[in-house]
Amino acid sequence: MSQGESAESELMSFETFMSDALHHPECGYYARKIATVGRGGDFTTTAEIAPCLARAIADWLVRMARETGCRQVIELGPGSGKLAHAVRRQLPWRWRWSLHWHLVEQSEPLRQKQRALLGKRVTWHRDVSKALACCGGRALIYSNEFFDAFPVRIFRRAQQSWQELFVRPMEPIAREVWCEAEDLPSTSLWQRDWSDGQRVEVHDRVRTWLQGFRNEWRSGAMLTIDYGAECADMYHRQPHGSIRAYWRQQCRTGSAIYENCGHQDLTADVNFTDLRDWAGEGEHEIKSQREFLLPWIDGQHAGDSYAVDEMGAGQAFRVWQWLRNSSS
Repeated sequence: MSQGESAESELMSFETFMSDALHHPECGYYARKIATVGRGGDFTTTAEIAPCLARAIADWLVRMARETGCRQVIELGPGSGKLAHAVRRQLPWRWRWSLHWHLVEQSEPLRQKQRALLGKRVTWHRDVSKALACCGGRALIYSNEFFDAFPVRIFRRAQQSWQELFVRPMEPIAREVWCEAEDLPSTSLWQRDWSDGQRVEVHDRVRTWLQGFRNEWRSGAMLTIDYGAECADMYHRQPHGSIRAYWRQQCRTGSAIYENCGHQDLTADVNFTDLRDWAGEGEHEIKSQREFLLPWIDGQHAGDSYAVDEMGAGQAFRVWQWLRNSSS
């Protein structure tokens, strides 16, 4: 093999790079015994600071349990476990005993935190397939900042075509290499007219995840909260896309996303139009976090005010509700 061929073989897609950086079983970010969420961690979620989130989800669970008859609850990517703990406490007393909790968590360090907080009141699963099998395919499912942890493929508009981002691992920092895109994934983003040089991210592994998931999930309801937008509003004043890292509560962009691999979080905005399109059958509703949480703030907690700020998190986060009946 020539020297040129050897160098080319070292290329990996950005999707693979991000997957290893976050989820490698030994040196990935979520596999390490590090503080990730909340005070002293790398980032803070709404669940950590806004009590209104637990109140809103608890109300949603009761309404959906009555409508669907489901009594099994699955939380995806439960982080520290504080959201599950808070939601259970907000439920009316009889519903605390009627609903059985399942947590889907791959990270052993995070599982340990969840067990310390929740004890034996929940059942843990390493993937959603096992959780759904345990629930007989019927469940109420919710998540907060779950899909943003999936790796993304990154593309750049180049005149009349698209290039895909690959990475050549190097010390002390990886180097970006753009290659002509050989296959374009399914996404609503291709329907828009982009300027030359615009970067976009596609959560292609979320598409694959949803395809398998909808075959195993027979009925119930799903609630997803994440930062992002519908396709028409993606990348407003973001010519370099939305990919970024979080390290010690600092947002890092550009070449900084390749630093501290395995020690900092990597994330990108979620395209909610894609989520709805990829999910397919069922009833869908997308609204802002502000719309979802506003009825549940008490006006006395700073975290609640932050969560519904129409110039900040209230609009930066979207809420997707998916109702799926057995006949769907």
